[in-house]
This record gives sequence, C-alpha cells and structure tokens, in this order.
Amino acid sequence: MKKNVSGMEFLKKYGILLVLVAMWVILLIVSPTFRTVDNAINILRQVAVNGILAIGMTFVIMTGGIDLTVGSLVAVAGVVCGSIIVANPSMWAVGIIAALAACAIFGAINGFFVAYMGVPAFVATLAGMTIARGFAYVYSDGKPYTMASKTFSSIGKGMVPIVIFLVIFAVCHILLSRTKFGRYIYATGGNIRAAEASGVRVKRILMKVYIMAGVLSGIAGVVLAARTNSGQPAVGTGFETDAIAAAVIGGTSMTGGIGTIPGTLIGILIIGTLNNGLNLLNVSSYYQQIVKGIIILGAVCFDISSKKLSK
Repeated sequence: MKKNVSGMEFLKKYGILLVLVAMWVILLIVSPTFRTVDNAINILRQVAVNGILAIGMTFVIMTGGIDLTVGSLVAVAGVVCGSIIVANPSMWAVGIIAALAACAIFGAINGFFVAYMGVPAFVATLAGMTIARGFAYVYSDGKPYTMASKTFSSIGKGMVPIVIFLVIFAVCHILLSRTKFGRYIYATGGNIRAAEASGVRVKRILMKVYIMAGVLSGIAGVVLAARTNSGQPAVGTGFETDAIAAAVIGGTSMTGGIGTIPGTLIGILIIGTLNNGLNLLNVSSYYQQIVKGIIILGAVCFDISSKKLSK
C-alpha cells in the first residue's frame, strides 16, 4: 500500500513534467522544424500572452474561484491603450497605464461581487466577461485601433514578450511560495471557514486576487496589442480556456488550496507545445480543440482520483 501511495505521490509531483518531456521527444523525432531554435523561441513567444493569463488564473482558482473575464479584458486593454496611442503616439506609457487601470477596475468589480456580495465566481465573472466584451465594443465603436508607435510595438517583438512573461513568473512564484499573502491564498482555498477563524481577512484576499488577475490580463492585452500593432475589441475570445487548462494541467486543484506557479508554467508549455506540434503536423484546429478538452478533463479526473487515493 505504501508503495502505491509513494508512486501516486511521484506521479502527482512529476507526472505532468514527464508528459511535457515525452511530447518534446516525440515531436523532435517526427518534425524536423520542431528541432530548430527559432521554433523553440516561437513557442515561448506564443505562450507568453496566455502564460501571463494562466498565472493570474492560478491565483484565482487556488482560492476556489474562477475568472472567465480574462479574455475579454485582453480586448479591453487593447482598445483602451490603442485609443490613446492613436491620438498621440508619444503617450504610449499613458496608454499602458490606462489599460492596466481599466482592467484592475474590472478585476475589483469581480472581486467585490464574489467576496462581499457572495455571488458564485462562475456567475460573477461570466457576467463580467459579457460586460467587459461589450465595453470593448462600445469604447472602440466596434473598430480596431491601428497603432504606429515603434516604441510601443517593440514590447511585442523579439524576446521582449518572453522576458515579460518570465519576470511575471518569477515575481508571482515568490509571491505565492514565500510571502504571507501566498500562505493566505492557500488557506483561503483550502478551507475558507478555517481561514476566517484563524484571522485571515478572506474578503480582502479575494479582492486582491481578482484585481491581480485583472492587471495580469491587462499586461497580456498590452503585449498582444504591441505584437499585432492594433487594439481589437474582438481579440481574446476563448483565451480563458487555455488559461484554465494550463493551471489545471499544471496541478492547480479546481476546488482550491492546491497549486504552484511552476506547475502552471509546465501546463502552459504543454498547451503551447501541443498547439505548435499539431500545427507543424498539419492537424486541423478543430481537432486541436477536442484534444485540449480531453486533456483538461483528464487532468481534473486525475486530481479527483489522487485525492481519493490519498485519503
């Protein structure tokens, strides 16, 4: 019995990493293009935006919640930032600050309804997703903003998106694993009543987590807008799916209280490798969606099974 338990613990700790390594080995064998350094950099650049969203999603899920607004906030950030840069290209920094502020406000609204009004996170953020998307269309009048600022566009070019992602990864990993705030997040997600009884200000923690998710969504939206040189109200649709998938595949429990930022990094690399590999093998995007869904379901089932075995 002890051997089975230790084996399960090993799989819980390293299983996802082994899956990622196995995917790399298979693709290195079957696809010459996958072996190139340029393709590796391309994968990292592609996962940067969704990786930033996934980190924010990890914090939210660890409190036992969910945030469906992240994709819509990518659009909000793009149009807010784009409108200012189009009016005055030299004010690109102001555009970025305004975009992050707008997304932080939406995050605070989500947090308020979840923490103080007792609205289930799924319902609150589903409504927030619709409102944020509508705001992006109303604000931009349904038209994209094409930006001509070379300084701003450099944020989305070369290695810059990767560096931004890795910096956010490092900061958030330290925040979650080395600070009191991180311990309070684990406590809130593990048992909210026990956390409250021990003096954790749960409502404040929830507010901060949703605001953080909003700001990170704003950063992702700014990076994407810089990469495409445009702020579009329709962008970001479905991004929440990859963010949730990365967090769950990386070991974050949907019931809260369990998860790590490095795990989410592995999860987003699996998603990015999967997308890249299937594209290189000319697999239809329709089948890619099916594969992602199966992986998410499998990760959740594994999480449930491992909890039952550990009891």
